[in-house]
Formats: sequence, C-alpha cells, structure tokens
Amino acid sequence: MIDLTEVSGLSDRKIGEKCGLFGIYGRKGLQAARLTYFGLYTLQHRGQESSGISASDGKNIRTHKALGLVTQVYSEQNFKDLKGHMSIGHNRYSTSGGTHDSHSQPVTSRRGNDDMLVLAHNGNLPMHDNLSKFLQEKGFYTGGLNDSELMHYVIRYFFVKTGSLEEAVKEAFPMFVGAFCLLVMSKDKIVAVRDSFGIRPLALGKLGGGYVVSSETCAIDTVDGRFIRDIKPGEMIVISPKGLKSQQLAKPIPKLDIFEFVYFARPDSFLLGKRVYDVRRNMGIELANENPIKGGVVIPVPDSSIPAAIGYAYTLGLPLEFGLTKNRYIGRTFIMPDQHLRGMGVEMKLNPIKEVIKGKKVVIIDDSIVRGTTSKKLVAMLRRNGAKEVHIISSSPPVRFPDFYGIDTPSQKDLIGSHKSVSEIKKFIGANSLYYLSYKGLLKAIGIPEADLCTACFTGDYPIDIGRRKKKIKYSYQVL
Repeated sequence: MIDLTEVSGLSDRKIGEKCGLFGIYGRKGLQAARLTYFGLYTLQHRGQESSGISASDGKNIRTHKALGLVTQVYSEQNFKDLKGHMSIGHNRYSTSGGTHDSHSQPVTSRRGNDDMLVLAHNGNLPMHDNLSKFLQEKGFYTGGLNDSELMHYVIRYFFVKTGSLEEAVKEAFPMFVGAFCLLVMSKDKIVAVRDSFGIRPLALGKLGGGYVVSSETCAIDTVDGRFIRDIKPGEMIVISPKGLKSQQLAKPIPKLDIFEFVYFARPDSFLLGKRVYDVRRNMGIELANENPIKGGVVIPVPDSSIPAAIGYAYTLGLPLEFGLTKNRYIGRTFIMPDQHLRGMGVEMKLNPIKEVIKGKKVVIIDDSIVRGTTSKKLVAMLRRNGAKEVHIISSSPPVRFPDFYGIDTPSQKDLIGSHKSVSEIKKFIGANSLYYLSYKGLLKAIGIPEADLCTACFTGDYPIDIGRRKKKIKYSYQVL
C-alpha cells in the first residue's frame, strides 16, 4: 500500500479552505511565475496564511510554497528557479484545522522539486469519503489528506491511467461533490474547471499570445491582461500548445456564493457582469431606504464597507468620515483561525480618530456581523473615544447558517445570528441601535436573480448536498 501522507509530508489534520487561484499560460520565454506573483499579490485578500507557485517550461514542473504573505514567501532566487512560460499559483487560509505548512498549495505528489501534475483548489468538499474509498481500493493510504489533496491524487491516478490531463479531469469530475474551482497543471497543459454550481468565482482572460485564469478579474487587470468572460459552472478549459479548448462537463446550475458580493471579492472585480463596488454602494442605498437614521456622522469599517457607507451617507445627506484607520498589515479578523487572536486583531487592526468621533452620534456601516465579537469591541472602543451614540448598521442580513463550501464558519453556534434575535444582538454588542439590510434589499442591490446565487449563509438553503452535517443545522429564525 502506498502511503500518500509520507509522499507529501502531511499530518493528520482536517482542514477546510477558501482561497485565491491564479494561472498563466504564455508563449515560450515568458516569465510566468513572476506574473503569477503579481496576480497572487492582488488576490492576497482571499488568503493570508500561505502562498505557492508551480511553474513549467514544458519539460519540468518546479514548485515553491511556504507559510506567510505573498511578499514574504518568495525571493529572487525562487523566481530564477521557477522557470517556464506557464504557471499556477495559490493563496490559502485555513479554517478550523489551524495553521500547517503541509497543506500549502499547489498540491504536489512528492517533496522533490519536480512533478508530473500539480493542483490548486478554491472551495471545499463537504463530503469526500468517496474519494478516500476510491484511492484506498487502488492501494493508497489516505490518512491525513484534506479534500484538495484527495482531488489531486484522484486526478493523478486517472492521468497515469489515460495519459491525458483533460481526460483525467473528466473522469474525476463526477466524483467531486462540493464547491471547487481547480487549476491543474501538467508539464505542457493547464486545465481550469468549476463545479456545476459555480459556487466560487473563476475568470478567464487574454494576455498577449496566451491566457490567464484568476479567482477575480482584478488580478487579470494587474498583469495587464484583458478579461474575456467567467468560466461557466461545470465547464472545463484546457490551455495547451494547441490553444484554448472548452468543454462542458456538466449542466450549469449557477449558484455563485452571495458572500462574494458582501465581503470576499475586491470592489474592483466583476462578478456575473456586476462591478462589486457598484453592488456594495447599492447595498448602502437600500440600507438608507430601509433604515434611515437622522443626523450623525457615517463611518465605514474599512475596507469592504466603504462603498455601502458612501451609498448610505449620500442617500441621506449625512457627512461621511473615515473615523477608523486600518492597519493594512494586519490580516482580516474574520479569517484568523484562532478566536483569541481574532479578538486581539480588532484592537490592532482599527485605530479610531478621536476628533471625528468625540461627542458625535456615530453611524457605523459594516458589511456583516458574523460572530458579534468584532462589533462588540468596536462599540466599546468608540465609546471610550467619546462617541455620544453608536449605531451599527450591517449591509447584509444576519448570518445564521454555517458555510460548508469553503468560508470560515464551521459551527452554527459561533454565528450570533443563529441563536440571538436582533434585539438580543444589539444588547450584546452594546449599541444604541442595530439594523440589518433585509434579504430582499440585498437581492435588489445585487440585481441578479435569487435562483442564480448560493444564499446558504442567510437562508440555510444548501444547493450542494452537505450530507450528515444537515442534521446539525437548526432553523430557529426566519430570514429578515
């Protein structure tokens, strides 16, 4: 029996993840790894725990990956080693499993500096026992492998069997139950594929004589590429010396995660043809229509709440002030894996400007309230700095259900909206008032049919089967 954990240096840890992908296939002579670095730098917001790049010159695949931010992981020597005109890259953050460098991506088959196939994954498979069983039946030991690594070895098995990367992906695709965007690279091809629901975003662009694939369009802009279109749910894109080929592996059932609009995507990205900035500003306008507060100063929680605050303040004719300064070298508190660190992060991340706050009626616009910890500390901070009143407004409805498709909400009991009413949450965080954007208002702001979105975090409607985890979900409160 082959022990895959020894091959990859993995430990027995369970991890779920939601990350950033970037890949380039160009003409020979292109320094693809360097461009991938800039793409990953632009996608840093999607994962801050580790980063990795695999590059190929058509003959050999070389990989470098490590814990840390993009600017910390790579050196000039790394780029000299990462030769080739094609590459894929990955930014990762861990969820409940914690930090561990063995799960950094791209996934490779062995520890050496060469491989036949590498894989980068954005998403999460809530059910993957079938993958373990399949590999075990083929003689592999799968202890300690996470969903991404299992996917890699299943594709690799079919790759060895068929000799064709696209055939290997086609064979493996029906076995993957969950949310996934994949970049899979052999020595001479890159395959990009999305699950049939398109839970996570993936975009295709043109770059000179080649192509670029990215989790978000903003990274395509960074490398001076031209956005072509979204890769369709269930679609496989194959980029090789013969050019680009598309094949639909499954009927598309579009269900892009609504939280991409609310929080994760950068405001300069396009999702489903919508500029994220415009959508978030629309959220602020809808908030103003639903929950107008008379007087006061509007202050956004930087950065993802700024467009909503602009829409809210403009609609009501209230002054907008940037009364909270963000330390941009501190990671996003929502994705810090440890609750104690998350609490410390609020104090380290946001510094109030006392002159903007003191003696004022402060209206804070935040994109969401997940655990309530950040909001509680924020209210206390504002009061210490002289705020006369503190009103909290969320530009999304209460998050009441955990995500099993790659976002760091592993337990429903950690979601304050799942077990407290709005009035109870207001009391917990200590605000003078608390308002949420309604579910209908959010859909109106996005301007995309509800049927084309995954709204599980707000409604508990899971488009992809989550298996036995469904029994643990409680539906205590109605959607606002």
